[in-house]
Amino acid sequence: MSETKDCNGNTIPLYSKGTVAGCTTVAGAVPESSVYSLKVNLTAKEKSFPKPGQFYMIRATKGKTLLGRPISVFHSEISKSNKENPKLFDGQIEFLILKKGKGTEELCSLEKSDSVDILGPLGNIFPRPKAKKAGDKNSTKPEICIIGGGIGVAPVAGFAETLEAKSYDFYASFKSGKYGLKNLKAAKLTVTTDDGSCGIKGMLPKAIDENTIKEKGYKVIYACGPTPMLSYVKTIAEKAGVKCWLSMESKMACGMGVCLGCTIETTEGYKRCCKDGPVFDGTKLIFNKPSAPAPQVLEARNNKKVKPDLSVKIRDVVLPNPVIGSSGTFGFGVEYKDVFDVNKLGGISSKGLTLEPRQGNSGIRIWETPSGLMNSIGLQNPGIPHFIEHELPAMLKLKPVTIANLSGSTLESYVEGAKLLDKTQVPVIELNISCPNVSAGGAAFGMSCSTAGEITKAIRAVTKKPLIVKLTPQASDVVGVALACIEAGADGISLCNSFQGVAIDIEKGRPVFDKVKAGFGGPAVRPIAVRLVYEVCSAIKQLPKEKQVPVVGIGGVSTWEDAVEFIMAGATAVQVGTNTFANPNTMVEIVDGLKSFMARKGFKTIEDFRGCAL
Repeated sequence: MSETKDCNGNTIPLYSKGTVAGCTTVAGAVPESSVYSLKVNLTAKEKSFPKPGQFYMIRATKGKTLLGRPISVFHSEISKSNKENPKLFDGQIEFLILKKGKGTEELCSLEKSDSVDILGPLGNIFPRPKAKKAGDKNSTKPEICIIGGGIGVAPVAGFAETLEAKSYDFYASFKSGKYGLKNLKAAKLTVTTDDGSCGIKGMLPKAIDENTIKEKGYKVIYACGPTPMLSYVKTIAEKAGVKCWLSMESKMACGMGVCLGCTIETTEGYKRCCKDGPVFDGTKLIFNKPSAPAPQVLEARNNKKVKPDLSVKIRDVVLPNPVIGSSGTFGFGVEYKDVFDVNKLGGISSKGLTLEPRQGNSGIRIWETPSGLMNSIGLQNPGIPHFIEHELPAMLKLKPVTIANLSGSTLESYVEGAKLLDKTQVPVIELNISCPNVSAGGAAFGMSCSTAGEITKAIRAVTKKPLIVKLTPQASDVVGVALACIEAGADGISLCNSFQGVAIDIEKGRPVFDKVKAGFGGPAVRPIAVRLVYEVCSAIKQLPKEKQVPVVGIGGVSTWEDAVEFIMAGATAVQVGTNTFANPNTMVEIVDGLKSFMARKGFKTIEDFRGCAL
């Protein structure tokens, strides 16, 4: 690692690989194992090591998250000169990490010798307090007040380490327990906890206010913690006429000041938390008063005795839970029965079925991308007559509701296929007018309101079975297509099928797939799929009650959190596809996760939170 300077001679933050020296739980944190100490070994010039108040963007090299997470420095030390390069030093940086999301979970799961991507040090520093004048009669009385709340204890505790022992008083506020105070040499340490488990029972105002500041004779305040706490500190500091420096937190992408995603409001306009901060003059910060609280849809209810009911309905067909194996990714269900208990699923949508057997597309059919999977299968299937005779009996023996995915190349072939399926015990038909990998039929029928309505009406005329219409995201007016299908007799809408993409083999210099374009699905498409579901569900919500039909969300569902997001956007159920290939237990994990979520929130049914975001 070498030091780089900008055109003004300032040291540029370094992007490098750090090595984990240790990652352990921090004693005293509540709940247990909620806060971790991550120690990272670095080699750099002395000036490249952090100063109090700075932070790093850190990402687990082996992790799956895209972005690093901004983590403040808790403790750092330079140990010795590097043997290979005497101009460099070996050092170690310690971070305290609150495990609360995917990125921090990955960081907290690191083991010794693991690698981390690390960018920094970033941001400004805590200004040093003025030294006391010689002969000051209050020379022994601390004039520095340091306040930390929750994980915000880390940067201010790191700063306190650099001050003279007993030159400061330290106030630490937690919901429960206490941590991060091991290196302090405060004149007085005051701890508050919401639950009274340590120190004073209550929040920070129980320990300090403007009168306390005046009585103690504090000249400067340094603080880091939750925004409401910092707003309070600013208020009492101003009333006491004392300077305060506040370390702020905001969601970041770059850490370098270029994305403008972390701006906060100040008297001098919007400032970048990463570049202009994170330490700000408290007098310049604007803390907007919270508006009237919105209805807490997800507020935990009295849930001690709640046993969640995950069942959902598509017309008069009851699915035991809202998790469905997606068409084209789950065969006919029986293929996975020896891998996991498929009977735990809500439904199984069959391989796309056509009237006649199809061999599918030539050439490469599967192409992996960093965040999804491309396919050009081309509706290979044994044909509807063969399905009815050989695959359907086995599917019907399974507990999940069988859904026959009906495809075709012409209107007539769709109709004839529907007639055959109508004579069977198939509970539900999913009309696929969205396949992107065929030359005729498929998505062509779902591209316009008129063609989608026409084929839905034709299928509705030959079957009384519950009919779901599966839509393509390629349509210019997906909402209009959905409403046209409902008007034509659809009992439900599923969306969306694969997006179209192109992959180039850079070694051969030509498209990967023979048909050039291919379907693309997986985690990368989920936000777009959620948007489409949200828009369609919003439109359906405006229809008369008797015309409101369920929507099945499809696209990048990998976790129970993804499923909840679709349901909150209005979906009644979700289909899971690509991630099953990566983790066959995905759908079972989603079912279990939904149960736990609903029990925690006190939701008795899916309807208790379905569409709450609309």
